[in-house]
Amino acid sequence: MTTTDSATAATTTRDTAMDIGLFILRIGVGAAILQAGLIKAFDFGTTVGFMESAGWRLPGLAAFMVTAAETLGGLGLIFGALTPLAACAVIAAMVDAWAVNVSQSAFWSEPFNVPFLIGVGAAALLFLGAGAYAVDAKVLGRVSWGRRVAVGLLVVAFAAAILTWVALLGTNPIHFTARA
Repeated sequence: MTTTDSATAATTTRDTAMDIGLFILRIGVGAAILQAGLIKAFDFGTTVGFMESAGWRLPGLAAFMVTAAETLGGLGLIFGALTPLAACAVIAAMVDAWAVNVSQSAFWSEPFNVPFLIGVGAAALLFLGAGAYAVDAKVLGRVSWGRRVAVGLLVVAFAAAILTWVALLGTNPIHFTARA
């Protein structure tokens, strides 16, 4: 085996391992968020009631938005289909879910919870791409989408989450002291 053949074999093995790792990450993050979305979809009345009791304006719209983002985002991540858009939807939903969990406390008092971790996983997929074992790769010929797309969609996700929170709940989700 020549040096070139050794380098090619090492690169192929590394790329294969990375693609398997991305596949595992997609399945884990996608399944977790899909479950959350399906729970909301199958008991939509409870989801609307939760939003209403928490003070959300237009609780039916808010419940629909989070249910759609979680369900479609989860499916997109599991299959690696339009992965940047799926990750963007998941990140936006998880920023708001994270804010719900920490909104009564100071900004960083208890930041590391399930929405935080799912959001971080989705952000990793946004930047790394879906890998070779994905619809994006098989149908569109893309294993990743580029840094500009990732940064742009990350900004869109945070903007959508904050605008949704402010427009439908009427408060700023990020604060540095505990709520009164």
